[in-house]
Amino acid sequence: MKVVLQASHLGRVVDGKTLVDDATFDATEGDIVAIAGPSGAGKSSLLRLLNRLDEPTTGTVFLHDTDYKTLSPRELRRQIGMVTQRPFLFAGTVADNLRFGPAQRGESLAGSRVEELLARVALRGYADRDVSNLSGGEMQRVSLARTLANTPLVVLLDEPTSALDDVAKREVESLIRSIVRDEKLGCVMVTHDMTQAARLADRALLMEAGRIVRSGTVTEVLNA
Repeated sequence: MKVVLQASHLGRVVDGKTLVDDATFDATEGDIVAIAGPSGAGKSSLLRLLNRLDEPTTGTVFLHDTDYKTLSPRELRRQIGMVTQRPFLFAGTVADNLRFGPAQRGESLAGSRVEELLARVALRGYADRDVSNLSGGEMQRVSLARTLANTPLVVLLDEPTSALDDVAKREVESLIRSIVRDEKLGCVMVTHDMTQAARLADRALLMEAGRIVRSGTVTEVLNA
């Protein structure tokens, strides 16, 4: 598998407190890397460094062979998309949300592409629906489709199903798994749910006090 993202000695210190300490790992095409660990371990802090929502104090990230500090924030976040715990959708229709990212680059997303993306997340025919009328699971799927509309190389997932009921959670998990494999995306996912990590991920990182203390296959890390 081809390495698409490589974090190299990432660290972040704020007001003398170390949030992330010397984190090095990579993500390959078509695989999901789970970041697990107790609350306060630095999981989300590490994730936010991967597309410069927060700036690293030390280290950098390579997207393929490009140092991400050479990319503009807008271009970086197109190539490294993020799906958050609670989806933030813009007022308007589902199609409006999918078209937003491409429009920022002066591109128009064709209606056929909108339908293709919605079919990919099992929301065929939802283009003209107002987002205020969607369920939590539907909103999260629109959020995923909106990220895919930007044709990213990597998707970051921050507890993407923690606000969903069990049925919606399994549906979104299945979509994530198939999309990452089919689109050959790199994927890094923060989760507090070890059973979810075991279901979804190919590899895992265990964090404690800002450091990666164990890495390997999901079985190796979660059963150690």
